[in-house]
Amino acid sequence: MGAELMLKTLTTTEFELNLEADVLVIGGGPAGTWAAWSAAWSGASVVLVDKGYCGTTGCAAASGNGVWYVPPDEEARESAIASRESLGGFLAHRSWMNRVLDQTFANVNLLAEWGYPFPTDDEGKPYRRSLQGPEYMRLMRKQIKRVGVKILDHSPALQLLVDEEGIVSGATGVNRQTEETWKVRSHSTIIATGGCAFLSKALGCNVLTGDGYLMAAEAGAEMSGMEFSNAYGISPAFSSVTKTLFYKWATFTYEDGTPIPGAGSQKGRSVIAKTLLSQPVYAIIDQAAPEMRASMRLAQPNFFLPFDRAGIDPFTQRFPVTLRLEGTVRGTGGIRIVDETCASSVPGLYAAGDAATRELICGGFTGGGSHNAAWAISSGYWSGAAAAEYAQNIGKQANQRRVKGVGEAGLTTQKEHPQSLATEEIIQAVQAEVFPYDRNLFRTNQGLTNSLAKLDHLWQEIRDRQVETKQLVRGREAAAMVATARWMYNSALERTETRGMHKHQDYPEQDVNQQHHLISGGLDQVWVKPQPLNIKTLASIS
Repeated sequence: MGAELMLKTLTTTEFELNLEADVLVIGGGPAGTWAAWSAAWSGASVVLVDKGYCGTTGCAAASGNGVWYVPPDEEARESAIASRESLGGFLAHRSWMNRVLDQTFANVNLLAEWGYPFPTDDEGKPYRRSLQGPEYMRLMRKQIKRVGVKILDHSPALQLLVDEEGIVSGATGVNRQTEETWKVRSHSTIIATGGCAFLSKALGCNVLTGDGYLMAAEAGAEMSGMEFSNAYGISPAFSSVTKTLFYKWATFTYEDGTPIPGAGSQKGRSVIAKTLLSQPVYAIIDQAAPEMRASMRLAQPNFFLPFDRAGIDPFTQRFPVTLRLEGTVRGTGGIRIVDETCASSVPGLYAAGDAATRELICGGFTGGGSHNAAWAISSGYWSGAAAAEYAQNIGKQANQRRVKGVGEAGLTTQKEHPQSLATEEIIQAVQAEVFPYDRNLFRTNQGLTNSLAKLDHLWQEIRDRQVETKQLVRGREAAAMVATARWMYNSALERTETRGMHKHQDYPEQDVNQQHHLISGGLDQVWVKPQPLNIKTLASIS
């Protein structure tokens, strides 16, 4: 957004675009488009608002995506489920994993019916375990338009609307290109805004700043698993491309060319991070056989683009690497869902994709694609159908309710706050607490406590200062990142063990007594509490 862009304050009661819908979907990635399609297919009128251009923004649209697609063979399904339970710290729910496998299998096959160009394997059978982001999201945009979904591109939502009973009843926002303010009154709302990567420049992630978390929390929703939020992706030091599959064939070295012990193992990213704390790390993808290299370029062409621009052959020349924070985008924490419909703890509000906790199928660990892609497809589909049913049950008179906006942080423009919020300084300050490996990846009580003191101060600054109208979108992004970091680190302090991707240096072992979820919430005062794995609403799903 240009510095000159002037946005009208959302405290006004007059909006330049007023719409009504049965279902409002906030976010236009895989989860949002599946939610919109499912809701519309169920007979609901649907509006989808996207921060960017639906079909091109977000991490899925930027590159190839593996998919957790497993045919309904009992042995294959059991193997797929068991292979990830230990990595996730035994926090996943098998009932949810089976549901996701079933729904993903059905929906990926539906993509084939819609015309997605799946390749064939050596036996001539369709290979459906990966999706090319551009083709995938182009098709999804086409399909949701075909079923009548109204799309508002470049139109970030800035606050949710609630009625007098606290039921979520739509949202307000602004179009970043036309400067028009908009309001959508809806019977139900789905948050599908993705996770939070803290503007780390990880591929496709710079629209993912935790906005949905903040809006949901302001309406009273809870988070879950926010301690599992310290995912980092390997990237060339000169690039934002964090696709890591091909590093399986890499040799990692010190500056003098000596291989780094353990850098290519399952725990290799921790080894790389520890090395980067004191010296550079280099890589060369020299273990890929010559006959593989052409197919690798065809599978992920954007992986090689930065190398081609820099005049580097990654198969024969060493190049410097770094680790970029991907946060909850590749983590598993997010908005807590309370039942199989992907409903949040707030009436009328649903969550899907990276915006919703993925612990239910991943526990405390995941990576790129695979489970993430399957969760986006499945949770999007379920939330859309459920939101449509909720809208039908609430009745056509629902949009006559009196509603109000519940967003505050980063939206204050009143004169009683004389000092303006320095949004870029706030963003840099929160990045200084979440980017460093010795703060976020390798956690200690002292480090977390020190960071929280600074983050709490940043939150108070956001609450005490006014935002210039031209900075409303950026102000909300800053507020969302600070809020997300506070839920992350408060949850990390509470989990006094090492489990999944949460690595606590003061407590390096997994504690059998902490095999539970951590629920968090609150804005001015953050709280965290444990939740047993076998709670009724989740254990009842079979």
